Amino acid sequence: MIVCWTTNPAISIAENSSSAKAPGYRIGPEDVLHVSVWGNSELTMDVVVRPDGKISVPLVKDIQAEGLTASELADGIHQKLLSYIKDPNVSIIVKEINSLKFSVIGNVSRPGIYPLRGDVSVLQGIAQAGGFTPFASPRKIKIVRNTDGKEQAQMVNYYDMIEEGGKGNYLLKPGDTIVVP
Repeated sequence: MIVCWTTNPAISIAENSSSAKAPGYRIGPEDVLHVSVWGNSELTMDVVVRPDGKISVPLVKDIQAEGLTASELADGIHQKLLSYIKDPNVSIIVKEINSLKFSVIGNVSRPGIYPLRGDVSVLQGIAQAGGFTPFASPRKIKIVRNTDGKEQAQMVNYYDMIEEGGKGNYLLKPGDTIVVP
């Protein structure tokens, strides 16, 4: 199933929901996790997910964390610890979500990478970046999204967003880039 977030059929930025995994937060790079093995303080620790998507845990060594839910990761660690510990009770708590980000580049006061905390629209993203500089072209804003390995872009007009009932004020997704020429 394809869900489009644009009304312009010429440029369609879409999300393929049929390839979505089971519901629940998926761990990403830079997230901070608390790994707990009940009754074993040496295996209880906070870890940061590396850029390669893995974490390091004693006895288990490196294990893939990116893309898994906390429950799936706990099951994977449990399976690897079975060689060393009889029936280990493993739990994972996501302490900090640092992997969900969007970028704002171009003629804004503070271009950069911003955390995506909840629903953030294009206008809110521009506001977080301090608004436009005097040289900005608000009619030619571009939203760039990577969908299934393909980069897609959608042009939006700031004035349409504020004057025409929010037309083009899309919700941002992790990895989106707002380009303000």
